Amino acid sequence: MQRHRWWVLTLLCLAQFMLIADVTVVNVALPTIGAELALSGSALTWIVTAYTLFFGSLLLLGGRLADAIGKLRMYVIGLSLFTAASLASGFAASGPALITARSVQGVGAALLSPAAMALVTVLFDGPARHKALGVWAAIGGAGAAAGVMLGGVLVSGPGWAWIFFINIPVGLLALIAVPALLGRMRLAAAPTPSRARLDLLGALALTAAPALLIYGLVQSRDEGFNAAHVWLPLAGAAVFTFIFFAVERRVMVPLVRLEVLARRSLLGGALVMLAASGLLISAFFLNSFYVQHILGESALTAGLAFLPVAVAVTLGAHLGGAAVGRIGWRLTALAGFALAALGALLLTGLSADSGLWTGLAPGFSLMSFGLGATFVCATTAAINGLEHQDAGLASGLVSTAHELGAALGVAVIAMIAGASLEGAAELSGFSAAFTASAVIAFAAGITGWLLLPAGRPDLSQGRVMAH
Repeated sequence: MQRHRWWVLTLLCLAQFMLIADVTVVNVALPTIGAELALSGSALTWIVTAYTLFFGSLLLLGGRLADAIGKLRMYVIGLSLFTAASLASGFAASGPALITARSVQGVGAALLSPAAMALVTVLFDGPARHKALGVWAAIGGAGAAAGVMLGGVLVSGPGWAWIFFINIPVGLLALIAVPALLGRMRLAAAPTPSRARLDLLGALALTAAPALLIYGLVQSRDEGFNAAHVWLPLAGAAVFTFIFFAVERRVMVPLVRLEVLARRSLLGGALVMLAASGLLISAFFLNSFYVQHILGESALTAGLAFLPVAVAVTLGAHLGGAAVGRIGWRLTALAGFALAALGALLLTGLSADSGLWTGLAPGFSLMSFGLGATFVCATTAAINGLEHQDAGLASGLVSTAHELGAALGVAVIAMIAGASLEGAAELSGFSAAFTASAVIAFAAGITGWLLLPAGRPDLSQGRVMAH
């Protein structure tokens, strides 16, 4: 019985690994996809943002559905949708088809991820649960790191479609084996229906607001902000943001209880995560084009070049966790974003003659190391001081901020980089985008200082120590 639980955990983590890897695996493939499908820079931006947009904006609804319909049932629905959409992505022969399939992938990921994590919490208790959740948390860093390497290998080998096809056998294995093992164990996995009404209007507003914002930003790179089909979506994003907060204030069972969101530490953690994720994923996006378009390197070389960067994120997160315990959230976040800003400024000096390992790697690794520390600040600060029943909501909000930050970050940086992403040997857009990244990192550091808790966790007592 115990052995079966750890096998289930392995399969659930494997499914989560796919979801995380699909955020970064596509970045290395974008120049090749753009060339083969004749896509514009705007379309390439949507290949990344469509997935993270739907993944992030529907995560909270996915958690509610897991409670209402049943954890295992929602897991099966989400994984089936994600696997089928991965197959459609690999066979996509045009930009619209690929973007649509990526959007469906994001919906499947949003349904799958919270259901899988809920199964983990039900399968384990006591010390075993802490160990299991620790393994689950490590999957995030491992998935992002493996994604960049896997993308390079597959694009340079069988082709870009295989960054999606590789999900099929993994998805089918997890889809068949998890229900079978849980059936043998006769566990949690049973549906736990709830009669509470789902906040569908709130979920719609939470999806529409960032979608319109991203659409307006992407269009602005070609049309400028004076065009009606640019500023109208931006205005629509503001309207749906207002609708979301109005709905959450009045609905009986909201997606987000506003009194919890109003906590400064949670708001600070979510904003830090939004900025850190946006900076990191947009840097992968931008540097993939730099390595392949400007330096003329292969996708495999790009994947290899990004591997030390992924390791730097993991190392930064590890040391950041220790730093939070010693000097507190504010100083750790400020130092992390300062390092990220410095790394971005180093990248503004890149030229067509810069060495891959002497020019790109130092600045990008420094930037990633600093951001790794801020991820820890965001996660631990967000749940600080919350009651047990609110911890799940806080974790869901931070996960939402992570995915939406990736979508918004790529949209903003692609807008600033402009024609440099189109394949021309043009560096001014890259320099401007890295300069903007440094400014954003600096602003995020100040925001973290103002909103994160003015203390550090007392690891022996589980409390926060005030300065």
